[in-house]
Amino acid sequence: MAFPYIRTMGTEVDAFLGQLARHLVPQVEKLSGLLLQRLNGELPELWEDPDIAALTLEETAQHVTALLDLLEARPGASTSKTPPAALDIARLYARRGIPVSRLLRAYRLDHLSLLEHLQAEAPRLTSDWHMINQATMRLVAIGFDYVDRSSEEVVAAYQEERDRLLQRRLALTDRASKRIGTTLDISRTAEELTEVCTEDFADLVTVDLFDSALDETGTDPPEALTQRRVAQRSVLDGCPESPLRVGETHAYPDDSEPVRALTTGRSVLHHIAGTEMPTWVAPSESRGRVLRDLGLHSVLLVPLHARGETLGLVQFVRHRTSPPFDDDDLLLAQEIVSRAAVSIDNARRYTHERSTALTLQRTLLPRHTVQQSAVETASRYLPAGSRAGVGGDWYDVIPLSGARVALVVGDVVGRGLHAAATMGRLRTAVRAFADIDLMPDELLTHLDDVVIRMQREESADEGETSATCLYAIYDPVSRRCSLASAGHVPPTVVTPAKISEALPEVPIGPPLGLGGLPFETAEFELPEDSLLVLHTDGLIAGRTRDVDQGLATLHDVLTSAPDSLEEICDRLLAALLPGRPADDVALLVARTHALDPDHVATMDLPSDPAAVSGARRFASDVLATWGLEDLSFTTELVVSELVTNAIRYGKSPVQLRLILQSTLTCEVSDASSTAPHLRRARIFDEGGRGLLLVAQCAERWGTRHGREGKVIWAEQALPADSASTAEVT
Repeated sequence: MAFPYIRTMGTEVDAFLGQLARHLVPQVEKLSGLLLQRLNGELPELWEDPDIAALTLEETAQHVTALLDLLEARPGASTSKTPPAALDIARLYARRGIPVSRLLRAYRLDHLSLLEHLQAEAPRLTSDWHMINQATMRLVAIGFDYVDRSSEEVVAAYQEERDRLLQRRLALTDRASKRIGTTLDISRTAEELTEVCTEDFADLVTVDLFDSALDETGTDPPEALTQRRVAQRSVLDGCPESPLRVGETHAYPDDSEPVRALTTGRSVLHHIAGTEMPTWVAPSESRGRVLRDLGLHSVLLVPLHARGETLGLVQFVRHRTSPPFDDDDLLLAQEIVSRAAVSIDNARRYTHERSTALTLQRTLLPRHTVQQSAVETASRYLPAGSRAGVGGDWYDVIPLSGARVALVVGDVVGRGLHAAATMGRLRTAVRAFADIDLMPDELLTHLDDVVIRMQREESADEGETSATCLYAIYDPVSRRCSLASAGHVPPTVVTPAKISEALPEVPIGPPLGLGGLPFETAEFELPEDSLLVLHTDGLIAGRTRDVDQGLATLHDVLTSAPDSLEEICDRLLAALLPGRPADDVALLVARTHALDPDHVATMDLPSDPAAVSGARRFASDVLATWGLEDLSFTTELVVSELVTNAIRYGKSPVQLRLILQSTLTCEVSDASSTAPHLRRARIFDEGGRGLLLVAQCAERWGTRHGREGKVIWAEQALPADSASTAEVT
């Protein structure tokens, strides 16, 4: 059943609303002002942002016009579209990070106010309250339909912008996480930050660090906030926006935005209006003209913070056609800089620790070897070039009694200061054990005990201490070499005739720190002018090369080795380590010499006190032959006391040996393992003064033990005019 009145009434209501709309069209500006006034009272925070305030004014006018057009349209006309300004302000809210709920609240309040104004205007056109009521109902229906439809589009625009920004942010942060901090180099890390952020985020990026952050010792204070430009990059060639060059130092004015950012630790978003250029941006008029020509309009100042310390400042600049930075850009910049700050601080700490460890290690390694004639040596130490850092490799050359020499090479497991300090302790221990003339296997046994004690003293988080070591003793008199290995690769021997790839029967014992396992000493004879090449495994092993390949290359180099030991070292490093080594490398090359038989005199003695006088005469005759008559008195005294001590307290056989090298050495050996000791005799004691006299006459004296018995020795310095007679031939 049809109701003509309702159908007629509906048509009349639509006509009335159209008449109302036409009546209000001239008042659009006035209506917009009234709506904005109410918004200002209800939501004052909208007006804190000038961009939002300006766009809200445009949006309100467009909404009023759109709704009036909708009311004026006849039934069946196309639905009015959401005003562009409404979508623009939704995107602006998204970029500013303002919640969508606040946007919708302002949106509803704006439209509610508009409907109230329209309803208030209706009585001005008619006194028919029935028509007014029907028009009001129709107006509310149309208005809410418009609000619902446009709200959906506004929320969609908001979410689309948020998704786009999120994708952009994730893409940039993903690139930053992958490309910043690929090395432990401070400058390179700063360069990576500028490279990533000038691709599609900023037109210019600069990184300034305090000198204290660059100081390897970490002790220099950041006086007057002086900074050094460590990296900068621009989308324009030559960085025309920056008056500084990489490596230059500068300081911002005390009252400037950069200083406030550094002192407060808060990032700053600074917009440059018109031609105004702050002095910290343009310190001179000429620089200001350059920046104005470039159209510089916004700057982000983000302090570099890491582990509670401010390291410097990063600036992001936009100019020309790039849109100004906003709050979302500031958050993104803070996130990227925060990641970069950790990488820079890691690089700084690594550089500091590496420098400290390297300094410590170079201090602990021998700077020059003590002059001796048993061997000629050359050495090299190369720290690791990777992130692993400085290790605990070391080498040493230790003069021993009887013209002998000890050659040592070792490797502490681990990296950094701890490994370097452990290396120093082990090197000191080796020297202490070498001073009491221990056999190689006995020395490594004692050194193993030292490592075990170190393990007990250290905390669990420091890791287990372990090391390898090779200890060799060369005697130029007998030309025999004895060595023992604690988990270390054996040396390579090059004789004048051929190269030996592996020494015969050189047992490799366990690494130091395991305990309870024996070490063995291997002994062999070396021809004069043989080469002994001792090294750590970093020389022959690598990421792309196994040990066998490294040894083959080493042998090839040594097959045609030059006479110069220094050149041999250089050739080995060039062939085996063309780039930076992945591990520490210690290399020691020694060429053996033989002592001239005419510089050694030996006499076997019976176990009879009467043999002492014959030993004195023998020593006097030998010194006369060597042209050392000036040493006869003290030498006879030393020989007398040592022979007497061996005959009285030792066991047969007893032997006296005189060695002329860089010093004059008197040795008396016997088959007893009992070691004498120096003591102070009382006034009425008949004995006990022999070793005291020896100690007074000699520069050095001591005892060394062998497999069968012991040797007591004493060294005297040669007269200056007799030094040439000590040269080996």
